[in-house]
Amino acid sequence: MTWMFTDNNGTFNLKQADEISCLYFPLANESGMMSAVTPSLNGDIKTGQNSFLLQPVSAEDLHNNRSNRNFWLNIKGYGPWSATGNSARQISSKYSKKSDETVELEAGFLWHKVIRENRQINIRSEITNFVPVDDDQLELMKVTIFNIGKEKIELTATAAIPIFGRSADNLRDHRHVTSLLNHIKTNNYGVIVKPTLSFDERGHKRNYTSYAVLGSGPDNSNPIGFCPVLQDFIGEGGTLDWPRTIVEGNSDYVKSGFEYDGYESMGALRFKEEELEPGDFISYIIVMAIDQTGNNMDKYIEKYCSKKSFDRKLAENKEYWQSKLNQLTFYTGDHNFDNWMKWVTLQPILRRIYGCSFLPYHDYGRGGRGWRDLWQDCLALLLMDDENVHDLLYNNFAGVRIDGSNATIIGNEPGEFIADRNNISRLWIDHGAWPLQTTSLYINMTGNLRFLLEKQTYFKDGIISFARERDEYWNIDMGNKLKTKEGKIYQGSILEHILLENLTAFFNVGENNNLRLEDADWNDGLDMASEKGESVAFTAFYAGNLLEIVRLLEKLRDQEGITEVELLEEINVLLDSLNDSLNYGNVEEKNKTLAKYFNSCKHNISGNMLSIPINELIKDIKCKAEWVVEHFRKEEWIGDKNGYEWFNGYYDNNGQRVDGVGPVETRMTLTGQVFSTMFDIATEKQIEKITLAADKYLFDKKVGGYRLNTEFKDKELQLGRCFEFAYGHKENGAMFSHMSVMYAKALYQRDFVKEGYKVWNTIYQHCLDFEKSRIYPGIPEYINSRGRGMYTYLTGSASWLLLTMVTEVFGIKGFLGSLKIEPKLQKEQFDQDGKASININFAGNKLKVEYINTNKLDCGEYEIKKVTMNGREITPHETGSYVVIDKGDLQISDENIIIVKLG
Repeated sequence: MTWMFTDNNGTFNLKQADEISCLYFPLANESGMMSAVTPSLNGDIKTGQNSFLLQPVSAEDLHNNRSNRNFWLNIKGYGPWSATGNSARQISSKYSKKSDETVELEAGFLWHKVIRENRQINIRSEITNFVPVDDDQLELMKVTIFNIGKEKIELTATAAIPIFGRSADNLRDHRHVTSLLNHIKTNNYGVIVKPTLSFDERGHKRNYTSYAVLGSGPDNSNPIGFCPVLQDFIGEGGTLDWPRTIVEGNSDYVKSGFEYDGYESMGALRFKEEELEPGDFISYIIVMAIDQTGNNMDKYIEKYCSKKSFDRKLAENKEYWQSKLNQLTFYTGDHNFDNWMKWVTLQPILRRIYGCSFLPYHDYGRGGRGWRDLWQDCLALLLMDDENVHDLLYNNFAGVRIDGSNATIIGNEPGEFIADRNNISRLWIDHGAWPLQTTSLYINMTGNLRFLLEKQTYFKDGIISFARERDEYWNIDMGNKLKTKEGKIYQGSILEHILLENLTAFFNVGENNNLRLEDADWNDGLDMASEKGESVAFTAFYAGNLLEIVRLLEKLRDQEGITEVELLEEINVLLDSLNDSLNYGNVEEKNKTLAKYFNSCKHNISGNMLSIPINELIKDIKCKAEWVVEHFRKEEWIGDKNGYEWFNGYYDNNGQRVDGVGPVETRMTLTGQVFSTMFDIATEKQIEKITLAADKYLFDKKVGGYRLNTEFKDKELQLGRCFEFAYGHKENGAMFSHMSVMYAKALYQRDFVKEGYKVWNTIYQHCLDFEKSRIYPGIPEYINSRGRGMYTYLTGSASWLLLTMVTEVFGIKGFLGSLKIEPKLQKEQFDQDGKASININFAGNKLKVEYINTNKLDCGEYEIKKVTMNGREITPHETGSYVVIDKGDLQISDENIIIVKLG
């Protein structure tokens, strides 16, 4: 059993998909409608934490929850049959040898079809679901019933969709009480529910949101009746998978104009009896809508409740998503890979819509995205040449605090940050590292160096001094923007924001002179070492950032003629070499410097500015970066008795080194190897040794590649809750795609191409093996100890895989607005004619870059022999490893055809 791609547009099918647990598929639009659907049409529909049309479900509910989308047929001579497979009769016979039903799934961007066929009663259903791409918040469903036998079939159809109609909080909290708020009514086409109040974490407030299930039958006919109360529908002693109104053929349904209050609601729509001759078919349209204003619901009937409008909207949906995803496509000759990457390309868009919480693996909370998610998803948007990226980046910087930390409650709108509402003070020490990486990519792709000089506000709330204190003088009525002592909102340059994020991290060190772990880093599970824990891995990341800041400052100086930069007066203490240089080996001095800075900006700031000569600023930051690199290489390179060597990644809450030979076992973490490699801290010889050690201690093909860490059996290790998880799951030793893909990128960056190829290709091959991975196309967040992909769709690893494919594998890089082409394709990635290509929008220009490798050479064996763009020859660099095309030479309106011959 496996899914198969059926075209070049990402469409796939899967037979007997209903036999696999926890499969789910996203249906969404960019206006905030978010659905999840399974092969049995389980899943939920919502626009946010407080507005669920269908009952909220977790992954474990997908195989036992009865609150599905359902569509019943009462067939003369047979009785009830569910077109979705959700009847007690069908469920009980599902795995028996006598089962007469087959199920096939078809899906594409972003539509979902399930074909169910029963040869005993000679009937087939085809159910297609999707969310229209316009501004309405609804899901559409078309149910088509075919007579595949030789005799006439008489049937009566009933759509049956339970309407939850409130906040996910109410699943257990006041479930019954909130049903007493329901006002239920029927119109000519369906059931509408509008609770009088919302009753959730926001308090008791007047509710304006309506939930509706509407439908039409063959020839756009109205339903003939409705059963809008859940208990009435199932009947005494009945269940949703064997409701008495269906089983007993109850005709006592209410008509249009019915109103009722105070009960759980049901979108049950009965249609008139139909006769199907052999070979005939009929279709029903169901609309499931959430309307935030609760106004006229008839607009949905007029707009969607017909087969013609359904088909038109489905065509629009397919065209919209294909057009969006065609901005970035790959051709390698591997049909599966090229299609699989289309789904990977979709994933960052899905995370922008769903956040990290609104698909069945919702363990990341109550909605929205985290800080690092904002920045990493922007990587993918940059690669897709999204015209809004400048504004997104600019707005995101408004979330930085003056102490170098940032807001962690992210609003729904770009640049919207909310002051701490739960009185929780916590610091993820990696947060300050990500903005520069995304900003650097933006500057290189656009050449917009002056973005660094744009002014932006700072976020302000009661959390100060890296969450060690609270500002007793601040309250929410003061707003969430930093002010000067005169009460004016302060704005500093983007460069100033970046400097603060990285300079405060430099001084925030533990007793081993590495970055303090605080409450966790990228690995959220490392949350129990806030006193003495250190993140050696992110010490390397921040060192790389300091070196990148030096490069950007040099470019500002040399290309923009900038000789001085204006910075807030208080920052001067962090630029110690401009005054009296510190001994960076002295932990106490560094901590005192940071404390002095924190004390200068606890509540507000002076607003006074200093003009710093750019050469002096470069000198100060370069000195800091070089010190960290030297310290890292000297103090954190370790080995074991078997001769393997690598970098230590962490210190625990006892101040003890984590990696290396422990009291019970050899310990190794992947994160420390990734960032030391990625940011040029590891030497080439060290990288060679790192790859050998990683292959020895972390590589496990059974779980799709490189584990995040070895098993830590030492129970005295004080580091984080993740080591209380079962080994091989999530942050404790799973194949965590995110870090593994970053490992691949790091290896490519350092020209360890074969090693990098092995990393991501192992993940890809595992995902392709459905018998093991049990997921639809795409890259999961992690793979568990049994090889199953987990937390599908919503993962930052998709953005990093795209970044790796575009910039490293296919070698399409920005170079201050110019295009640099530096391929690192392996011979297996070319088709039988030795061709591979990428289509991409680059800085507003359409590109098709085709590589021709006639002799099927591997990376390292070939060089660039000839380059033509639109028929004009371009001279490669003398090394033959890359070519640079000036931005001005690219055609903005037409596609630029670039042919690169390798030899």
